[in-house]
Amino acid sequence: MSEDAVADQPLDERPEIPKEVAVPEDATIAAGEAAKIRRGRQWPLPKLAVPGAPLLEVKDLQTHFKLRQGWVRAVDGVSFGLADGEALGLAGESACGKTTTALSLMKLLPSNGRIRGGSVELFGIDLVPKSETAMQRYRWRELSIVFQGAMNALNPVLRVRDQIAEPIQYRLGQPEAAARQRAEELLDLVGIPKKRSGSYPHELSGGMRQRAMIAMALACDPAIVIGDEPTTALDVMVQAQILELLERLRRELGLSLILITHDLSVLAETCDRVLVMYAGRVAEEGPTSRVFTAPRHPYTRKLVGSFPNINADRRTLEVIQGQPPDLLTPPPGCRFAPRCEFVMPVCREVVPPEVRFSDGVRVACHLFPKSDIEDVAGAIPYPETPPTSTAGPAATPAASA
Repeated sequence: MSEDAVADQPLDERPEIPKEVAVPEDATIAAGEAAKIRRGRQWPLPKLAVPGAPLLEVKDLQTHFKLRQGWVRAVDGVSFGLADGEALGLAGESACGKTTTALSLMKLLPSNGRIRGGSVELFGIDLVPKSETAMQRYRWRELSIVFQGAMNALNPVLRVRDQIAEPIQYRLGQPEAAARQRAEELLDLVGIPKKRSGSYPHELSGGMRQRAMIAMALACDPAIVIGDEPTTALDVMVQAQILELLERLRRELGLSLILITHDLSVLAETCDRVLVMYAGRVAEEGPTSRVFTAPRHPYTRKLVGSFPNINADRRTLEVIQGQPPDLLTPPPGCRFAPRCEFVMPVCREVVPPEVRFSDGVRVACHLFPKSDIEDVAGAIPYPETPPTSTAGPAATPAASA
């Protein structure tokens, strides 16, 4: 039977989920707790799913964009995992590959974008070779996304209730009346009164539109919700409400969350783990508290240092000299080497391997050539005096990312 035919089949009986399911090596959720969350889902797993497989495993993902001049290596060898009920944050400067990574998971890339290598395994199913028809089985039912601009993502000529009901009708096969009723329940769940469910997008405030987008993402009870800067362009009070809503829904519904944002405080408040990207590659990844309090990679240190701390003494915020590399022709070694104050000759020639430490952090930097357990809890072995920087004269505030 073809893959497309399998995708179009009706929902099967729920497969038996073991008492423990596999979780990524650096997961913050125990195997038994992950299995409990998986068993609590409303709808069965996909037909081809392995019930005990990890929720999501991304391995060596390579997503490039074709231009006349060549291929832009927007995502180049990114790997990470996600367990049931876990929240992962993606951080980094603009154009570092965060959104491209998210769109690759959904296979919603622009026409000139291609996944040229790697795998995206959801419940043990590799989504990379799936056809567009087959992917319809997984979008919204297993993976959903909250786009950055709600006003641009919502259809301006359809009522909000009807837009949320649409995936319930077409993805879950529910009748129109039941789908509309469920849409109203979801709007109520995210804090929009039933009487406003018949409103058009322009009749709602920015915060309410973002809540409507979250309701749409939850329509088919997905395992993973991706939030692509869901609090951008919202005032501080509304941002806090949206983050509180996401945290409550994650706790109550057992959602797994991938949150993309430039605001490090949002990640610190919401995510269990954080993955820092630079120029299409992973610089550092680990538990949020550890990465933010004891960053290892020089880029992570600058990124954290660029964010104001109300509990610290007044100081000048960190800046990163130079500009990100051109991903049409990226540097042969470490892509941060031209801007790094600790750069060594090997950094310009050899891509640094990823090294994992016992505290759950992995880092790709030649300053950490091997995992030394004795150094994990101690001082970070940076040179006392950095070598003279060879970066250009321009300075880019890291916080502007």
